[in-house]
Amino acid sequence: MEDSIVRKAAAQFGNGEPSVSAFGNGLINHSFKVSYPDGQEVLLQCINQATFSQPENIIHNYRLIDEQLRTSNIISIPSLLSTRKGKNFWVDESDNFWRATRFIPDSYSSGIAASPAEVYQAADCFAVFSKSLAGLDPSKLEVIIPSFHNLRHRYNQFEQAIRQAGINRLLKATHVIASLRERYYLVEYYDRIAADTVNYPVRIMHHDCKISNILFNKSTNDVVCPVDLDTVMPGLFYSDLGDMIRTMACSRDENSTEWESIDIVPGFYKAIIDGYLHGIAGNLTPAEHADVHFSGQLLIYMQSLRFVTDFLNNDIYYKTVYHEQNLNRALNQLLLLERLETFLMQNGLWNAPGA
Repeated sequence: MEDSIVRKAAAQFGNGEPSVSAFGNGLINHSFKVSYPDGQEVLLQCINQATFSQPENIIHNYRLIDEQLRTSNIISIPSLLSTRKGKNFWVDESDNFWRATRFIPDSYSSGIAASPAEVYQAADCFAVFSKSLAGLDPSKLEVIIPSFHNLRHRYNQFEQAIRQAGINRLLKATHVIASLRERYYLVEYYDRIAADTVNYPVRIMHHDCKISNILFNKSTNDVVCPVDLDTVMPGLFYSDLGDMIRTMACSRDENSTEWESIDIVPGFYKAIIDGYLHGIAGNLTPAEHADVHFSGQLLIYMQSLRFVTDFLNNDIYYKTVYHEQNLNRALNQLLLLERLETFLMQNGLWNAPGA
């Protein structure tokens, strides 16, 4: 993005000639650290409208979330800043959508979970975040990405892709397709809990719970706050916990093809469960609490569905660097799911679907 465009956007949220530098390595939005002559530092972001088609809804949700968190006074998030015209966003001549938040100094985020202690803190933070929003009516929030963690929707997309796929890709994906179909009981479980709003109420969830979306203090290594709140919206209990298990409790990331090395890290899995249950204490229903170990299964299964669906659709959604990467990603997640199933059975944590 041209420096002149970024500087013009930065000028809307502060006074004087700004100093601008690219910030972070996010894959969706363009982010910049901006410093003004008066000492103010902000995080300036250009929202990716290919991913978020209605960015004003993100601002709407952020305001409601910030207001509720201030009321609960347990956890805080960086405040949205206003332009000179009093708005919390600015749209430039090319219809780029900009927003700015207070920059949090002396903080860092981890790309990879380093220890069970760090994972516990992250899980506890995401849980406290969700619990602190329990007093806010989920229906007041806009749905940012429709059907994002809707397993029935993802499975239907998967079956449609199978019907429309070319024969060559279909043959290559035969094993993954068969294995995912064998686990259709997870879709049936999703259907059941989605319909049971008494025992599985709609909640406000983060929907992108990875270790890199937690800020830690550089001096103490304590948690500061969760970030990347663009996907905060109504959802079900399993989303955040399942996301953490999928991304933090794995021995290899989703791009790895070291098949024999893909596994669940027991200490990290336990830290995620313990940290989340500590942070969310008293806020889960008995049914949700009994089903916490379904969370990882649902999210890992869903991600395998999404990867193989994209492979069958000729790689139209996820970026790839080689021909069969999405198929390998799907296999990676399928193997992780198998390892999780084994881990749960060996540790007496497996519940029969529907039990």
